Amino acid sequence: MKILVGGLLMAGLWATPASGATVLHCGKLVDVRATRILTNMTLVVDGTTIRRVDPGFQPEAAGDRLVNLRAHTCMPGLMDMHVHLTGEQSPQTEVENFRLNPADYAYRSVGYAEKTLLAGFTTVRDLGGGAGVNLSLRTAINRGLIKGPRVFTSGRSLATTGGHADPTNGMRADLARIPTPEDGVINGADDARRAVRQRYKDGADLIKITATGGVLSVAASGQNPQFTDEEIRAIVETAKDYGFVVAAHAHGAEGIKRAARAGVASIEHGSYMDEEGMALMKKHGTYYVPTIVAGQWVSDKSKIDGFFPAIVRVKAAEIGPLIKATFARAYKAGVKIAFGTDTGVSAHGDNGQEFALMVAGGMPPLEAIRAATLEGATLLGVQDRLGTLEPGKLADVVAVSRDPTEDIRVMEQVGFVMKEGVIYKEPK
Repeated sequence: MKILVGGLLMAGLWATPASGATVLHCGKLVDVRATRILTNMTLVVDGTTIRRVDPGFQPEAAGDRLVNLRAHTCMPGLMDMHVHLTGEQSPQTEVENFRLNPADYAYRSVGYAEKTLLAGFTTVRDLGGGAGVNLSLRTAINRGLIKGPRVFTSGRSLATTGGHADPTNGMRADLARIPTPEDGVINGADDARRAVRQRYKDGADLIKITATGGVLSVAASGQNPQFTDEEIRAIVETAKDYGFVVAAHAHGAEGIKRAARAGVASIEHGSYMDEEGMALMKKHGTYYVPTIVAGQWVSDKSKIDGFFPAIVRVKAAEIGPLIKATFARAYKAGVKIAFGTDTGVSAHGDNGQEFALMVAGGMPPLEAIRAATLEGATLLGVQDRLGTLEPGKLADVVAVSRDPTEDIRVMEQVGFVMKEGVIYKEPK
């Protein structure tokens, strides 16, 4: 069993690399750094890392395992920068918030994590969940107890009173105790610092704030700014002291600008992003994580009577369709983009649907794949170990049966999955 080192070496009790080298013959290979496709390539995986990347189909040595992917296109393990592994939205979600215990969410998360991995996503950012379940899920995966992607998680999201991540929104008064910074609800700079320090104590990997209203919270506005400039600055400054970066859920234009000026690492969703906000993000190097599939999903479900509470349905119908158009404008403007889906709103395992939506918004297929590999690794700060297929990198490799530049929807049907040298899925 390998010991966790920096959240990355995760071969565990049953998931161990092959004793000899694993040799992958790839008919095509995506070089995401140069955004090009190479043909007839050999990857040699030694333990958890890539030893060599050679042209041609090189023979395996005695004791090595050969995997024939000559009819496939290989690429780095995919990365989704916005998931929620402890839940999945349904018409029962609001009732389940009162009926389910943390253990119920924990057991569900095991299946969701495996679906995500088998869909080709070997690394994810889990941006918000309650009762420490996402933290425990990450640890169980790290120890090899369950199958799942490499998880970087924020633990609980941070909100202001009545804000998007206030867990007491919509509750009956006698059930809704006043939430504290430990619960993720802050009011003022001192509370903000206290909440960040609690995330450090909890063992989170990063901080997530809800800088504006949101679609699925039981609250009227989906776009109003919900943190003051002072509060966001206090969060970002304190996060920096503890080695954290900050991801900001933000739909509304003003909240996006406040978050970018304060120095957050990424803006999630960005529905009402305007030209000033884009300019600020470019100036500060802020990533945009668009989550187009979540916008489309909530828009579709808003047409179904009773699927959402009435206060949510209005927001879902309005905000959902905006994200795709915003993505197209942001890409054209040159904003840095990292792949993210907000899966847990839509179904786990369907993360790959985001690729076709990005391409429809004007991003070429290889750039969309780069957004889900090297750009994700850069946002996470692990580009020295992940995000490309290069010697010395961790052996996260996935493959699809066709050329994604010819049919981007093949990214929804990943047929081969390797994480740190362990094969979890391969073509029959």
